[in-house]
Amino acid sequence: MKKIIYYWLPIFIYCLLIYIQSSHPSPEKIPPLPYIDKVLHFAAYAFLGALLLRAMKTLRIKDNLRLVMILSITLSSLYGISDEIHQYYVPYRNADVMDVMADILGSIFGVYIYNFFWLERLWKERHKQPYNS
Repeated sequence: MKKIIYYWLPIFIYCLLIYIQSSHPSPEKIPPLPYIDKVLHFAAYAFLGALLLRAMKTLRIKDNLRLVMILSITLSSLYGISDEIHQYYVPYRNADVMDVMADILGSIFGVYIYNFFWLERLWKERHKQPYNS
């Protein structure tokens, strides 16, 4: 139960926050920064991909790193696609293929970056030299 709360509940809450944010009409005035919405999509799904990878490493398949990474990328990307479909039906919102691309690329980035830092930390922990007294 502790694993579910610590690793999986944050994913559920984060997906719920994305859903709630997507349910609101688009702001009337868009910030003047070009492509800021794509950057926000990229960052949001990078974080989701990292959360999924973190949680997937608690499953029985954790030793199959390639499978865990592919599943994390796939699930976060599918959520991004479903979010765009959801936005299609929200008044004053639209579905955008470029947002989907930003979601998928963000998912890939988040999974790879999280994995890189997790592996680096694991390597350092395994190669610590004992202190000489």
